[in-house]
Amino acid sequence: MTVPAHEGDHRSAALSIADVALLAADRLPADVRDFVDGGSGDESTQAANRAALDALRPVPRVLGGTGEADTSATLLGSRAALPLAVAPMAYQRLLHPEGELAAARAARDAGVPYVISTLSSFPIEEITAVGGVCWFQLYWLRDRAVVLDLVRRAEAAGCEALVVTVDVPHMGRRLRDVRNGFSLPDDVRAANLAPAPDAGPAAAGRTAAHDRASGASAVATHTALAFDPAIGWDDLAWLRGQTALPLVVKGVLDPRDAARAVGIGAAGVIVSNHGGRQFAAAPPSVTALASVLDEVGGRCAVLLDSGVRGGTDILRALALGADGALCGRPVLWGLAADGEAGVRHVLRLLHTELREALLLSGCPDLAAARDLDVVRL
Repeated sequence: MTVPAHEGDHRSAALSIADVALLAADRLPADVRDFVDGGSGDESTQAANRAALDALRPVPRVLGGTGEADTSATLLGSRAALPLAVAPMAYQRLLHPEGELAAARAARDAGVPYVISTLSSFPIEEITAVGGVCWFQLYWLRDRAVVLDLVRRAEAAGCEALVVTVDVPHMGRRLRDVRNGFSLPDDVRAANLAPAPDAGPAAAGRTAAHDRASGASAVATHTALAFDPAIGWDDLAWLRGQTALPLVVKGVLDPRDAARAVGIGAAGVIVSNHGGRQFAAAPPSVTALASVLDEVGGRCAVLLDSGVRGGTDILRALALGADGALCGRPVLWGLAADGEAGVRHVLRLLHTELREALLLSGCPDLAAARDLDVVRL
């Protein structure tokens, strides 16, 4: 894909996120494509995410007397060009040699927060050095000292929020990865994880995710060894007391959990089913959104994750009352299709689509979008 350098340049054939997905599919090895696109179990939760979003129809207003739409937002205290953050995603060097660095540069230029994964394939410090707004996503590891060290590194590197993913006590069984015997190539590593004692510098970031075994996902094996399945609310309360960064809890679907997150001082919750990659029978994230919003009652930010594929999906989230959304796989597709330029193109598409959706629904700004009625088909 040749991404246009500016508006009006028609060299690109990728006119939609779906087009970018097709380009990425052509350029990725089959096992990497499956790792990115696959879900858990029968993958019905992924399909349900999309169907639930498609079933929401914001009702447009007319004769508002405005010819412009302001997409700017404030997310966790930071100004953003649109109410969107790039979701945390592991091992982005699988898609392009510059991985997270390329994606973070594109997010910086698009004016949206970039969420750095615990399992990023470049270190936190190199990614934040790109500039722009970065948040750090934390998986709860078995060694609390390592958890705290990651938090301190994120603070020192200038991350502006801490996003704790809470829906992976155990990695969902992703059948595509199992069938492929998926493992990481040696040059793609968990750059934020230290080597085992006495292992030497060559082992930095090397984990069980590199140890291929027929009929098994090496990434799942690593998760079972590294992640603490017993994480509980007391752990999050302890973490809240360890950092001044805004704490965001990602992976909430039940409003009772949202209430508990607010109770321990969370600045935000992300309503998410992990893009259909965890509990295979989970409800669509957007279906859970309204009850979470009702329970939270404006006491913290609420963002939607899972299944967002275009600017109209961002409008749908706003119309239901969310503060914004996270976008994951489309960014990876852009990265695979054309590196930094591909991600920039994806984020430009999302911005263009949101602006058009606001204009066509009669909304001069995001506040007006939150006042739209929504019909459910």
